[in-house]
Amino acid sequence: MSTFASRLEEALARIRARSEYRTLRPAVPVLGGKLVRDGRSFLDFSSNDYLGLSQHPLLRQRASEWAELHGAGSGASRLVSGTSPLHVAVERKIAAFKGAEAALVFASGWQLNAAVLPALLNAAPDALVFTDRLIHASLHHGCAAAAVHEIRFRHNDLAHLEALLAQHSGKAGPRLIVTESVFSMDGDRADLDRLAALARRHDAFLYVDEAHATGVLGPRGAGLASNLPGAFDLVMGTFSKALGCFGAYVAGSRLLIDYLVNCCGGFIFSTAPPPSMLGAIDAALDLAPQMEAERDKLAQLGVRLRARLAAAGLHSGPSSTQIVPVIVGEAERTLALSGALASEGMLAAAIRPPTVPAGTSRLRIVLRATHEAEDIDRLADTLARRLS
Repeated sequence: MSTFASRLEEALARIRARSEYRTLRPAVPVLGGKLVRDGRSFLDFSSNDYLGLSQHPLLRQRASEWAELHGAGSGASRLVSGTSPLHVAVERKIAAFKGAEAALVFASGWQLNAAVLPALLNAAPDALVFTDRLIHASLHHGCAAAAVHEIRFRHNDLAHLEALLAQHSGKAGPRLIVTESVFSMDGDRADLDRLAALARRHDAFLYVDEAHATGVLGPRGAGLASNLPGAFDLVMGTFSKALGCFGAYVAGSRLLIDYLVNCCGGFIFSTAPPPSMLGAIDAALDLAPQMEAERDKLAQLGVRLRARLAAAGLHSGPSSTQIVPVIVGEAERTLALSGALASEGMLAAAIRPPTVPAGTSRLRIVLRATHEAEDIDRLADTLARRLS
């Protein structure tokens, strides 16, 4: 074994010792909020397929049709020969959905955040970047790639953000505020009204990640930022969660999108998304705005689960959405609880450091419109029994 390989082995040993080792386990999703793994059927409380669209016939049909008509791949990056009329049409549809002047499609949410932030900060290397401390790892990665110092404010503490903005008011350079509208590990929401007002007062560029709100919240499922048209400089989101397919978007002004086309390496040097991906996105954008009944059901399932957990004395943090954490604390105990649920036919991911801070390991319960009230009750009863 080489010296480098031995270091990898040592690193994995340390990960195992912290109960943070991860493995890939194949599973097949099926209808009704379930999946099959190792030949067994499970109620799935881990998937981000919030509206059940990943199994919708229209998405499958359009992805297949567009691949049949236009091929399996796009052949090149968008600026070489990879841009097709399909890309242009889908981006116009996204912009209309988000109420923005323009939009741009990326391969994934991670790629978008990791590439767009450095591109923005390349235009303003003297920018002061204010970030909610619990933003997604891809956003922290984007700041690190830009070699900027994050000025982190306490999670959803806008008084702290305002104090930090005031503290740095005498410094040169533009201001950039980065947040999520729905936070992926706690299921809580940012106060976008107050954030928008703060950004206006301090002439700050406001970057909002709507990955877990797109399709689920806001008018027509267009995200929470859509409640305040024009208040946000950049809104991004993904198609891989509530919209049931793959990829990500950034929406904003025509100026912003033109800048990214010219200056964002993650866009410039990446092969264009293939026709099948665009077809699925196109179908999801046709369906999601009409799914008010599913959004209402999803919200009620969240209310039901939080009430049942609270009645059992279990802590679900500040959740107000379809993401409901059950805070356990220690990683080893959280893994054991996840395993116990699996033994009873339910899957809920054990989330451990470094994804969440030490001492806050939790089951991340994810609800879907394809779940039923009895599924929620079964889960809550099992958790109460196992944690009593």
